[in-house]
Amino acid sequence: MTIRVLVADDQDLVRTGLAMILDAQPGIEVVAQAADGSEAVEFARRLRPDVCLLDIRMPGLDGIAATRELAGPGVADPLPIVVITTFDLDEYVYGALKAGARGFLLKDAGPDLLVQAIHAAANGDALIAPRITARLLAAFSEPPTGRSAVQPVEPLTAREEQVLLATAAGRTNAEIATELHISLSTVKTHLTAVMSKINARNRVEIAIWAYETGRIKP
Repeated sequence: MTIRVLVADDQDLVRTGLAMILDAQPGIEVVAQAADGSEAVEFARRLRPDVCLLDIRMPGLDGIAATRELAGPGVADPLPIVVITTFDLDEYVYGALKAGARGFLLKDAGPDLLVQAIHAAANGDALIAPRITARLLAAFSEPPTGRSAVQPVEPLTAREEQVLLATAAGRTNAEIATELHISLSTVKTHLTAVMSKINARNRVEIAIWAYETGRIKP
């Protein structure tokens, strides 16, 4: 199956370069290019691409706001979003992920990581630039002072805890299935149950919750 991608960046050279890299990959097709967030939202809603690759800093509606429009809380049918930027500022990373992004890359990440992020988002997984991951998740290693971590609406089963920890560690569904000796469909069933119990919308929020509750420490 071909992964249909929307690319949004206000710099023509960068946008064209990203599109060329992705179009050169087997199984990936760039179906639209947008020069700002508003245009990206318009194209995304009309074309329903499999993945949207959005720059953070764009005129008018920026990448985080566009992500919130396409994948944020309250969006009935959210689109997979990968955010890409020159800036690895914590507030950008946090803002993008909380807005619903499934991935966060720096523009110097290289073609291989870019393609991995597109495939991960299309498959329901998440990929964050390696040099950002440890610093980002460290911010969630302990609940803020005076606030208790949110507990699940129902206790997690032992198997759900295992799937949760593997997901938070960055394992894909296939890797979790192999590691725990269960089927891929069983992994997906457990993930659905975990997300429902902890009120998470995606794998990134599962990871954040695991750190907030002290299940994993950097």
